[in-house]
Amino acid sequence: MASAKPKVVVAMSGGVDSSVAAALLLRQGYDVMGVFMRLGSPKGVEHADEAKPVVSAAGSCDTGGKNKQGCCSVLDAADARRVAGLLNVPFYVLNFEDDFGRVIDYFVSEYNRGRTPNPCVRCNDWLKFGKLARYAEAVGAAFVSSGHYARIAVDPVNGEKALLRGVDHRKDQSYVLFGMSRATLEHTLLPIGEMEKPAVRAIAEELNLPVFNKPDSQEICFVPNQDYAGLVRRRTPEAFRVGELVTSSGKIIGKHEGHQHFTIGQRRGTGVALGYPIYVVDIDPESNRVVVGEKPELLREGLIARQVNFISSRPLEAVSMKCLAKIRYNHQPQPAMLRVTGDDEFEVRFDQPLTAVTPGQAVVLYDGDIVLGGGWIERAV
Repeated sequence: MASAKPKVVVAMSGGVDSSVAAALLLRQGYDVMGVFMRLGSPKGVEHADEAKPVVSAAGSCDTGGKNKQGCCSVLDAADARRVAGLLNVPFYVLNFEDDFGRVIDYFVSEYNRGRTPNPCVRCNDWLKFGKLARYAEAVGAAFVSSGHYARIAVDPVNGEKALLRGVDHRKDQSYVLFGMSRATLEHTLLPIGEMEKPAVRAIAEELNLPVFNKPDSQEICFVPNQDYAGLVRRRTPEAFRVGELVTSSGKIIGKHEGHQHFTIGQRRGTGVALGYPIYVVDIDPESNRVVVGEKPELLREGLIARQVNFISSRPLEAVSMKCLAKIRYNHQPQPAMLRVTGDDEFEVRFDQPLTAVTPGQAVVLYDGDIVLGGGWIERAV
């Protein structure tokens, strides 16, 4: 018997959000297929185009580690398998280890360039709504879905399909989805974006899903103990050199073991005490100097962004427009003026100066709840 609605591949991470997303789509009549993306595993196991149904967590969901770490551990794989079984939907594990290596390489490279990367955005762009979307097309699925707190609706200004912030602004994840193409948006479903977190957990409990009270993942899955510099050092030990800690005036006040240990806005861990709070205000990878100063020295009036992706056509049509700019994940969007300055560049000027505008982070632009697009911060201005 034909399904009432098309097939949808749901990226099931083993958490409550993606589990409820799958349950809601099933309730709505979609032909649901669950997929767990294995991002680290022993060499020689099956690849994505040879994926097999999961038989056991230990045998087919090994992520290369036994401890809970971010959103891709062996425990998460087991949880995803159990939920799929309870929902009675087919479930597959796809080996994305080689592709995920690109995310880790990017992460290491950015730190070595004196920048602060955001691997979760890249993982969504390249894997979840990149390679997984192509896999979905190959198996005849019309849509890809996930448990992100974001929405898809029609922009009332121009009638385009648009990405919107989640109704629950405290959990909103539209920031990490800004790299989605317009074509991908047409084939994406985000079923929990209209809900707040307590309601999602209530549905999971109602359905007796074992993950109903599972804590949210807060870690980067490939960084043990969140020691970013340690991972970068293990992969590129030659890139670490002893350097100078200096003030904005150039006065040397200490030494450091590598600029990769620092990020713009960092307060703790500088290794020096001046009798008042100091922050990392600049990183120069060429000279290997880390500049520290007082909080007002962090203030910037704007930024230049490149590697641009406009989900909406409005910024390109307008060239310049008022918007809200979000310069990091845990940041409230702030009023600003956007000006498109090139084929792959835009400038943002804030209404009020902001602190810690960090090269390597994404800046995402909004009109109210509608995501206009974004880019990667090249430099503060």
